[in-house]
Amino acid sequence: MSRKPRKTAPHTAARAASGKALKLASKRPTTGRADDTPLRIAQALEAIAAHLSASATAPISPESFGHADAFVWHPNGRLTAVPRVSRVEIGLLKGIDRMRDILIENTERFANGLPANNALLWGARGMGKSSLVKATHASVNLERKSKERLKLIEIHREDIESLPALMDVLRASEFRFIVFCDDLSFDGNDASYKSLKAVLEGGIEGRPDNVILYATSNRRHLLAREMIENERSTAINPGEAVEEKVSLSDRFGLWLGFHRCSQDEYLAMVKGYCGHYGITIAEDELEREALEWSTTRGSRSGRVAWQFTQELAGRLGVKLIGK
Repeated sequence: MSRKPRKTAPHTAARAASGKALKLASKRPTTGRADDTPLRIAQALEAIAAHLSASATAPISPESFGHADAFVWHPNGRLTAVPRVSRVEIGLLKGIDRMRDILIENTERFANGLPANNALLWGARGMGKSSLVKATHASVNLERKSKERLKLIEIHREDIESLPALMDVLRASEFRFIVFCDDLSFDGNDASYKSLKAVLEGGIEGRPDNVILYATSNRRHLLAREMIENERSTAINPGEAVEEKVSLSDRFGLWLGFHRCSQDEYLAMVKGYCGHYGITIAEDELEREALEWSTTRGSRSGRVAWQFTQELAGRLGVKLIGK
């Protein structure tokens, strides 16, 4: 009797094929991902570095200050030119006539190469401290030749520790500079004020002859009252502890105090803005709406007057373009 051939089960054949494939794969040279990971990381880092260098603004050399009148300082050593400064015309700043005249006189002396003081503008919020600095810079430059124009350099409060590096850059230039810090104050254990003290007075190099510092602050001594009281209560020698920090404001030779404005001064600010921008409205209605606006804001100041002017201009369809 003839024997029938045995049938091979499909799953048995598949198992044999997969085993053969595994053996072949084990004999091939492996090119695992782990081997080229360092190379791919290096390529990615090179691409990031190339992108950053292409997008970064080139550092401004001392010779490049002639291209603009205002710059912003960055702590990595860059100065970025500001083609158009956000400022209010000096004639629109109402209720601060005495401070305006003093600061302009001090700035003009500095621009003419005469002795002048660093200035601290302190006091009530929204009363035009920073606006006065920027307007004074523009006013003093109005009729000066390009080589005689003052340069305005803004340094942010958090970058004060890099102030000595900025001084090194400005020292080598033939131009004269106003270094401006808005809303300057110190809290807690912040020790960056020591960099400012060294530049103002007391350091070996000191302030360059072609640099003057203007700062604004809501605090007369640049420190919170509770911070001063805490120093008095916890220090071994309270007088010396407070004196070290309060002495910072003493290094500004010019103190200009800004106080809350009266109702008449507030209305004068509003009318000045409306006249400058051509906003036409009955005077009694203007006064009523302006006073109502200040009541809802809980204060009267130049900032509140400007915010009301923006609201009124928008409502009346008037674009804020000066005459």
